[in-house]
Amino acid sequence: MAHNLQAVCKPVLILFINTVKHTSTNEFFAITGSSGFIGSRLLTCLSNESDNIRLLVRSIDASSQYEQVKCDLESSYIPTDCFSGVSTVFHLAGFAHDMRTSKNVESIYQRVNVDATIRLAEIAVKAGVKKFVFVSSVKAGGSADPEVCLSENDQGDPEGIYGRTKREAELKLLEMNKKNDMEVSIIRPSLVYGPSVKGNLQTMFSGVKVGWFPPLPETGNKRSMIHVDDLVRAILLIAEDKRANGEIFIATDGTPYSSREIYNAMCGVAGKSIPKWSMPKVLFDLASQASPRIKYKLNKLLGDECYSSAKLEALGFKAKRSLKDMNETDF
Repeated sequence: MAHNLQAVCKPVLILFINTVKHTSTNEFFAITGSSGFIGSRLLTCLSNESDNIRLLVRSIDASSQYEQVKCDLESSYIPTDCFSGVSTVFHLAGFAHDMRTSKNVESIYQRVNVDATIRLAEIAVKAGVKKFVFVSSVKAGGSADPEVCLSENDQGDPEGIYGRTKREAELKLLEMNKKNDMEVSIIRPSLVYGPSVKGNLQTMFSGVKVGWFPPLPETGNKRSMIHVDDLVRAILLIAEDKRANGEIFIATDGTPYSSREIYNAMCGVAGKSIPKWSMPKVLFDLASQASPRIKYKLNKLLGDECYSSAKLEALGFKAKRSLKDMNETDF
């Protein structure tokens, strides 16, 4: 890429604000998952650099300023000309966060996270796309180790069906990369936070804000995080750095935090005083015995998920945000 895309990706506080376009680039970008938490931030950032952006969407938005192509990854409806003229593809769309274990749900994971990903890559190769960036997950690398922060070299059994399907897609993309001229780079985000975040972090913050979320015990666990704007900068870095071709990168802000540290930071953001007491860990241990689902949830809350982004940092990446910079716009 002729331009340093990271340079135009300054932290964005409001989604889809009108910005000055840098139309001097001839690059043409395509994004899947542009309506999601990460994808929407990436779209805002890329729009600073170029008007040449195409979105692959499930339904056409007549009010959108961007070129759109309708496709449905779940049903495998993907137009074969969707990447015509495109130089770089950012593939963020995927299927996640469904706790059901039925065969039907498993087939959706397979169709969306694996089959559709490979189909998109095949279409991209035929269209002459130069770079294919796949946003995977740290779950593809296996369960975290409480003793060390895992790197890309510490490949274990992928965690859950989400991790398994992301890993399968990774392996197939890397195999395609060896056989074609199209460059492929893969990024595995750790826990992502920022404006409009949903899921466990948003639920936790809402509970802290109204006072019903209990003060977590300091267990010394380690959890890696990254602000969404830093993640977008990392995505753009691997998109334009030739050294990233055929590689997998873990993205974190470089500092692991305990769950209690995250809780304390949320108290500060919510304007709440930090309690001097904490809920005894033994109570969480007892609660985890109630059901596998509760055990899973509590492990997500108090367990270790520490990862190393040293490989990404070797490309020149350095996070601009950390837990101490957390503010109310991040929830």
